[in-house]
Amino acid sequence: MLLRIVHETRYAYSPPVVMAQHLAHLSPRALPGQAVLSHSLQVHPATGPLTAATDTFGNTRQFFTLQFAHAALNVVADSLVETEAPLPLPDSPSWEDVLDGLRYHAGAPFDAATEFIYVSPYVPHSNVFADYARSVFEPDRPLLEAAEALMTRIHTEMTYASGSTLVNTPALDALAQRKGVCQDFAHIMIGCLRSLGLPARYVSGYLLTHPPEGKPRLIGADASHAWVQVYCPGTAELPEGIWVDFDPTNNRCGLGRPGEDYITLALGRDFGDVSPLRGVIQGGGTPMLSVAVTVAPPDELTDTHLGPAPATA
Repeated sequence: MLLRIVHETRYAYSPPVVMAQHLAHLSPRALPGQAVLSHSLQVHPATGPLTAATDTFGNTRQFFTLQFAHAALNVVADSLVETEAPLPLPDSPSWEDVLDGLRYHAGAPFDAATEFIYVSPYVPHSNVFADYARSVFEPDRPLLEAAEALMTRIHTEMTYASGSTLVNTPALDALAQRKGVCQDFAHIMIGCLRSLGLPARYVSGYLLTHPPEGKPRLIGADASHAWVQVYCPGTAELPEGIWVDFDPTNNRCGLGRPGEDYITLALGRDFGDVSPLRGVIQGGGTPMLSVAVTVAPPDELTDTHLGPAPATA
């Protein structure tokens, strides 16, 4: 599936900002089953050269500074990505066997996935999370089967409600009120898994949505999305450990991505590691922020304000 993603972020400042530094995670990852054909990041007012680097989780991050006064900032990421359909969930060992294999003991080989067992700023360990997960993590149940059941429980029992939480709402609070947005659903599932001692990480990205039948696609009406990856150590059939995608917001999962209509942007411990755009400003008061995201097949994006599709060469 060929998809174009236009992610536009606008800030308005009053009074003007004197100086600013910004860090963006807006470049899709090149992964098996996901080819990044092109990507551009445009900043207005114009800055010096963008600096790109790879962070500790393998994401591309871009850094830029504005060392002059400005009353507005507009950042547009424009990407062209080709995705493949995910593979079905493979067989997996029981979750207890996975847990035992990841426990530290003298002479044990290092598995980098264990760093995703520990707490992170947005995802604590909690008996509340562990108790919530244990209803589906039954004795001897295969890990990925149990993870799928946990995903379905969250999807069924939580209500998606825009505006019901803030970006910094604790995951335990979202679980207690049984409503939130995709970020909350992902943090809750990660908290449940880590509280049992199992590695899980946060995925930021995009999901193709479909307009109502007979209606045109609304430019800028989409949003960033978030889901979860669960680690399954290597087995005789799959010698290398794998990360499997689970989306509790939409109750979809698969090996490689939850569906070919998903685009993976960045991976981290939680939202704080992969927020699309963050920065430090001097002056400016409280900024006014607006974000517009469009995900669509390239031939559907004909509005002139989007500009030409990025080249594939």
